[in-house]
Amino acid sequence: MPNQGELPELAAAVLQPGFVGTTAPDWVRRWLGDGLGGVALFARNVESPAQVAALTAQLRAERPDVIVAIDEEAGDVTRLESRHGSSRPGNLALGAIDDPQLTEAVARDLGTDLANAGITLNYAPDTDVNSNPDNPIIGVRAFGADAQLVARHSAAFVRGLQDAGVAACAKHFPGHGDTAVDSHHDVPLIDRDRAQLEAVELLPFRAAIAAGVRAVMTGHLLVPAFDPELPATLSRRVLTGLLREELAYDGLIVTDAIEMQGVRRTYGLGGATVRALAAGADAICVGGEHADEQTAIVVRDAIVRAVRDGELAEDRLRDAAARVRRLGEWTTRVQTATGARQLADPVIGPSKVGFEAARRAVRVTRHDAGVALPLAQPPHVIEFAPARNIAIGAETPWGVGAPLDDLMPGTTSDRLTADDLGGLPAALARAANRPLVLVARDVHRHAWLAEALDRVLRARPDAIVVEMGVPVTVLGGVHIATFGATRACGQAAAELIAGTSVPAPQPLAA
Repeated sequence: MPNQGELPELAAAVLQPGFVGTTAPDWVRRWLGDGLGGVALFARNVESPAQVAALTAQLRAERPDVIVAIDEEAGDVTRLESRHGSSRPGNLALGAIDDPQLTEAVARDLGTDLANAGITLNYAPDTDVNSNPDNPIIGVRAFGADAQLVARHSAAFVRGLQDAGVAACAKHFPGHGDTAVDSHHDVPLIDRDRAQLEAVELLPFRAAIAAGVRAVMTGHLLVPAFDPELPATLSRRVLTGLLREELAYDGLIVTDAIEMQGVRRTYGLGGATVRALAAGADAICVGGEHADEQTAIVVRDAIVRAVRDGELAEDRLRDAAARVRRLGEWTTRVQTATGARQLADPVIGPSKVGFEAARRAVRVTRHDAGVALPLAQPPHVIEFAPARNIAIGAETPWGVGAPLDDLMPGTTSDRLTADDLGGLPAALARAANRPLVLVARDVHRHAWLAEALDRVLRARPDAIVVEMGVPVTVLGGVHIATFGATRACGQAAAELIAGTSVPAPQPLAA
């Protein structure tokens, strides 16, 4: 018979709930005393470096080995810099440069900032191979579409982050790149045979494991070659048979947010949680959307009930809780050994190496004769804003107009969505007798955006087009690719357009 009194503590140990607020709520502090193994921070929890440090100190006062996780990809998906945009360029830009030493340096720099703020687990790097350019959720979050390139940069990112004392987390296993569906809303299908999966999707995960990655995040993906019935998060064939046994991975397995519709729609919060643990997951990420104590209670009680009813083996729950505690012990030990430490008032400014990387990534992918670059006078900028996927915070700014105005005072801007195109003629009129810069994200995925650009370029073939997504469609008299829409990417594009002198990239020390 299970130890009935211990079950709630074991169940709490495997949870990584989110919460609302910039200080630790009473219920979270109480739960830490009752065995809660970790928490997940999101943009709503981040106000400043000093505030995050104070928050994590609150958490650690209740449980010194608590895992404090954050979803900080250092690209378009940023939580630590969500209010200003990331000062690092993101994975696709790093892949475009293809200098693993630089990727490792960027990740180490990020890890230092995270460790100084008291964060111990980062849900990064995104290890997916973005082989489907129409992918609505991965895109610039991946290092690229070539599996070998993604593998070497995933390994480099893992090494850099963990050198700084922060556990890395390769995601979304077994690979979310070849999908046309967002798993936040439904279950994507990866319809490849085992040989294809081995050659593409699994290659970067093998590289991350070889680099010593401490955590792997599951994807809510249906991969019939491995399991024709259950999404990977809930599949014992995928998590235990493939990841644990075939790939010989012995670290923490954490789920993608369990409230995502890819698993919740069919099984509910509790049902998906229990099935994930039974399949081999060790930690349950919950609370990205449902960030309250009641959600945590529902999930915890479902685990306890499943053990008591024989649906989930107590030994499996104990094994999962032990792996959580081991990761907590590792982060404490390695941060002490590497000299990483939580600072009471960490100074986390813009990343120097991040801005250098963004400048190295930006490319002029087309330049027609007769179109001047750099510009000689302040332009008018029209930024076309497609709907963002749910992983990218709506609060995070992006674009080229603001940094360009800093460099070329007098620059003016308009921003248009699909519903605002009635304002396009007025925006064009404001560009009369002035240079015109058009800014977009993922033109190839948005028919309205491609049509709007075509309409503008017929009238202004001299316009500069800045693509801040995946540069599939090349348009304009000048086409600039930034490979991401972070603050650093926008700054790099603005410097190129303005002709601002920047230092030549220096080799990074080994």
